[in-house]
Amino acid sequence: MKLLVAALLMAAAAPVPEIRYFRFQRSVSLPQNTAGQACAVLDPMIFTHTAPDLADLRLYRGTDETPYVIHSAWHSPPVQATIALLNRGLRGGKTVFDAAMPDGEYSDVQLTLTGQNFLAGVTVTGSHSVGGPVTRIGTYTIFDFSSQHLGRSTVLHLPKSTFRFLHFVIAGPIAPDHVLSIAAAPAPPSEPKYLAILSAGQFARTGKTSVAEFILPPSVPVDRIVFLPGLVPANFSREVALEATEVEAEKSDSAPRPGPSTVASGDLLRVHRVQDGHHIDEEQLALTMPGTAFPAPTRWTITIQNGDDAPITFSSVQVQMRERNLCFEPAAGAAYALYYGDKVLSPPRYDYAAWFARQPNATVATLGGEQANAVFEERPDNRPFTERHPLLLWVALIAVVLLLGVVALRTARRVSGSPE
Repeated sequence: MKLLVAALLMAAAAPVPEIRYFRFQRSVSLPQNTAGQACAVLDPMIFTHTAPDLADLRLYRGTDETPYVIHSAWHSPPVQATIALLNRGLRGGKTVFDAAMPDGEYSDVQLTLTGQNFLAGVTVTGSHSVGGPVTRIGTYTIFDFSSQHLGRSTVLHLPKSTFRFLHFVIAGPIAPDHVLSIAAAPAPPSEPKYLAILSAGQFARTGKTSVAEFILPPSVPVDRIVFLPGLVPANFSREVALEATEVEAEKSDSAPRPGPSTVASGDLLRVHRVQDGHHIDEEQLALTMPGTAFPAPTRWTITIQNGDDAPITFSSVQVQMRERNLCFEPAAGAAYALYYGDKVLSPPRYDYAAWFARQPNATVATLGGEQANAVFEERPDNRPFTERHPLLLWVALIAVVLLLGVVALRTARRVSGSPE
């Protein structure tokens, strides 16, 4: 009961959204005769003037707040399930094994292998039951070109499949005991769309590394960086790391300067060749991260390790965020506006979110350019006096401590009989 009362008191004390307290607004344009669901794409720059996670975003029809949902096709990366091998052995000089796959749809299958410097083909067939009809899925190339500094790939890029059982045949220098396990994750229901935030600058060569920098505005989330290399070199494998440092921390002379934080790392890989009858087409040309954002302008540094090879020339290096849509149910003929810039607000909680489902034929709404709210006024500071003036509280505490010290000293002197 006490917890319920405390929760109600906190809810009552929480700031209430009002149009006059939002610094910015955008018009929302809808086609005529709009019916059903409508969705508008949120551009990257809207994040620079909103609270973290868009907590202060509000949609209004006139003066009435309208429920909405922020929707994205992106889903949390599914956890890969490690799958034990069945019937592993040799057949006709080739390594074979079976695997009972998890329920649902899956695509990429990761093989965990020991050994280096190998090239092999993996033929995969599938069936829905033991002893049932068998369907050939395809043949895939796995490799480890460590001695050629061209990386390693043991992922089989299967089409989306639901076969309950898979059978693998490996033609190449892979013994049965080299195959430890396989792993697969549920296939995402849809592929995310991405929006360009900016393009990274040109790379400068520093010793055996190539370095590029860019400044990212505050609070803009980065979900991936896509590298588009030139035609030369045709094949490469390079380590890449991404670090971020707040710009204000660089400028401050008095405060300690925190070092850069590593945001992401990985390998850039491109192998297109024919070797020993195997066609190899493998590319890994993106760094992904889960919506990484910083509250202040941040300097991002991309560092590529070239080793003794010539640097890669990139035609484009694009910083991207996944597309996020603001979806709502507009009333016929009504005009809407989006407001934000009142960063004391908490995220809204609408019943609409509980039954929301993204409609494939949703009307496309368009956001206008950012404008200053013509009726904006500063929200009054309703915090307690001690929170608004913490320095005075410390002064008062120090004064009390000094006064108590004087009283204690005089008392001690009286007890000892010494004169004041």
